[in-house]
Amino acid sequence: MNSIAVFCGSSEGASEVYKENAMMLGRELAERNITLIYGGASVGLMGAVADAVLDAGGKAIGVIPHFLDSREIAHKNLTELIVVESMHERKSQMADLSDGFLALPGGPGTMEEYFEIFTWAQLGLHSKPCGLLNINHYYDPLITLFDRMLGEQFMQEKYRSMIVTDTTPQGILEQFSHYKSPSVKTYLTEERV
Repeated sequence: MNSIAVFCGSSEGASEVYKENAMMLGRELAERNITLIYGGASVGLMGAVADAVLDAGGKAIGVIPHFLDSREIAHKNLTELIVVESMHERKSQMADLSDGFLALPGGPGTMEEYFEIFTWAQLGLHSKPCGLLNINHYYDPLITLFDRMLGEQFMQEKYRSMIVTDTTPQGILEQFSHYKSPSVKTYLTEERV
């Protein structure tokens, strides 16, 4: 795995533990020689993970749309900063550059990015791992919701197993290194396949 896209908050959250873990992830990425692909901001968890990667001698590539360049305060010390026209172009560029996707705690934007890339995986548009770094049990309610989707038959088991989770950067990156994607989503019944 050469690069991982990280989706996370443009704020640091209510607890210092979020920033500490974002920084641990950044150091771990650099140590494993994995390039960080992220939203390009210098603030919040986004800035913390990028700074940690760079401070540890790693590579960080940011992708930011023009209209957020000043709002999210684009990081000026990255290995590369790619400025695009739209959010759609940002996500597409990040997807193209990445070998895997990891969501740290964040708000609606982080969720939107994660759900889109996870849906693309279900549809077979990519076969890359999609993970949730469950810092401070932040994603416990979402993991419970995924289990509910499975139980209520709105998600198949093979797609539930695509949701890689761990509470530590080392643990999730280790799972990523062994990830095998399931077959592409289809609406054929098992008898017809």
